[in-house]
Amino acid sequence: MDRKKLAVIHIVKKELSLSDDEYRNILERITGVRSAKDLTDSQFHKLMRYFVRTRHYRVTNGGITLRQEYYIRQMKERLQWDDSHFQNYIHKYFHKRELNTYTRHDASNLIVALQSILKSH
Repeated sequence: MDRKKLAVIHIVKKELSLSDDEYRNILERITGVRSAKDLTDSQFHKLMRYFVRTRHYRVTNGGITLRQEYYIRQMKERLQWDDSHFQNYIHKYFHKRELNTYTRHDASNLIVALQSILKSH
């Protein structure tokens, strides 16, 4: 399991305020393993899909949802953009560098823009 993916899992765990037991039980129920280090890529995606569908998916009141953030990160990977390129893009066109400062509306606009770029590739 890649370190960035492990970090994402632990960020989501913290954002959802899951205890270690709750987290490990969800991990085992959804993926069949008790440690994120043992996840395959497909299990990682399955776990992320589970998290973004929970009732606790909103990062901040009125802010970007985990579902939006996950989708944006997937498109960033498909575009093969590194963090620097991505941050420069969102700063240039959306005047914000960090996704966690986006509203749901900002994130929706970013998703539309990234989808347009992906279609033209």
